[in-house]
Amino acid sequence: MNDSLPISEIPGGITAPVGFLAGGLYAGIRKAKKDLAIIYSPTPAIAAAVFTTNKTQAAPVLVDKEQLARSSACRAIVVNSGNANACTGDRGMQDAWAMVDAAAATLNIPRSEVLVSSTGVIGQYLPIDKILVGITHLAGSLTTTGSADAAEAIMTTDTFAKEIAVRFTVDGIPVTIGAIAKGSGMIAPNMATMLGFATTDAAIEPAALQQALTTANRVSFNRLTVDGDTSTNDMMAVLANGKAGNAVITSGTNAFRQFTSALEYVLIHLAKLIARDGEGATKLVEIHVFGASSEEAAERAAGTIANSNLVKTAIHGADANWGRIIAAVGRSGIDFDPALVEIGFNGLPILRRKYEIVLDEDKAKVELLKDHIVVQVNLNQGTAQAIFYTCDLTKDYIHINASYRS
Repeated sequence: MNDSLPISEIPGGITAPVGFLAGGLYAGIRKAKKDLAIIYSPTPAIAAAVFTTNKTQAAPVLVDKEQLARSSACRAIVVNSGNANACTGDRGMQDAWAMVDAAAATLNIPRSEVLVSSTGVIGQYLPIDKILVGITHLAGSLTTTGSADAAEAIMTTDTFAKEIAVRFTVDGIPVTIGAIAKGSGMIAPNMATMLGFATTDAAIEPAALQQALTTANRVSFNRLTVDGDTSTNDMMAVLANGKAGNAVITSGTNAFRQFTSALEYVLIHLAKLIARDGEGATKLVEIHVFGASSEEAAERAAGTIANSNLVKTAIHGADANWGRIIAAVGRSGIDFDPALVEIGFNGLPILRRKYEIVLDEDKAKVELLKDHIVVQVNLNQGTAQAIFYTCDLTKDYIHINASYRS
C-alpha cells in the first residue's frame, strides 16, 4: 500500500460515493433485528467480486458466479442475514434466483445486474415469502443515507456495525470508496470468511477493478482469522459507477495504483474491525512477521501464529508465553533458523537471538492487558514481511457457538 497517498476518512459509509443508495429493514427472517439490505446504483455500474474457496458453496455464491461470468454489469446487491441458504439444494438455488428476480422487477433493471448474498445458519431454507415482500418494500425506500441501516441488516453475531468511507484523488479528481462488512465468527483466510460490499464512484475498467480487488483482498481479508473456519458464503464485491468523472482507470497506471492503495486501506480497516469484533473477543491482535526469506514464508508464519489457539488463549490471559509463538512458527512449514528469532509485544522485547530471554513479566503484563496488541516476530532470514489480523480466544466464543442455532 502506498502510505504517501492522501486518504481522508469521511462519513457516509457505502452511500458516500456519488450515485449510490442503500437501506436495511426487518423482514422477519430469524431474530427481531434488521435482516435485509439492498445496495443500489440507479445509473449503470460494473462489479467485481471474490468468493469463498470452500468446496461447500452456498446458493447465492453459485448464482453470483453465474451472473458475473456473463457480464460485469451490475447495479444492485441484495443481502439477507439470519439464514445462509447453504446446503439447501435445488430449492436454495430457486430461492436465490427469486431474490434476484424480485429486486430486478422492483428496481426495473435487468436480472443480470443483480447479485445476492446470504449469511447465517447453514442447512435451513429461506423464509422466501417474507424476503420477497421485504425486497419490494425496501427497494422503494433506499436513500443516500442508508448505509448504517444496511450495515446493521447484514450483521449476525456481530456486536457492532462495520462501515467506512474514504476520499482521495485520481489524477486530480476526487474519488470516493465506501464499504460495509460483517463478520465475527467462522472467520479464516481463504478468500476471507465474511461478507463485504464496497461502492465507488471511480470510473474504472472491469478487469482493472477485479485486479484491484484481488490485490487488496490478499493483504486484508485473506490475512484475517478469528477461529480458523472458512465459511460457505464468503464474498467481497465492489460496485463502480464512474460518477466521479475521472478518466477511466486501467491496469498498470499510476491511477490504478492510487485506486488500489485506497481500496487496500478500506479493506484493511474493515478486516481490523472484524478481528476486534471476533466472537467473544476482548482484544484486537496483529501478528507482524518480518525478516522472512519471502512474503509467502512471512504469510505462512503469521497465519500459523494467528490461528494458534494456544497463542490466542495466552494473549487473552495476558500471559507472555513466547514459546507458543516460536512453536507455531516451527510448525508453519517454512524454512528458518529458530535461534535467530526475536519476539516482542507492542515494541517491548521478549526474546532476542540465540534464545536470549529479555522478558520483563510486569512490563509484558501491562502490554498484554491492552485491547490492541501487536506481536512482532523477526525471523532474521531476509527482508520480506506480512501482517495477520486476529483476536484473543475466550470462554465466550464457546458459549456463543455452543448455541448458535438456538
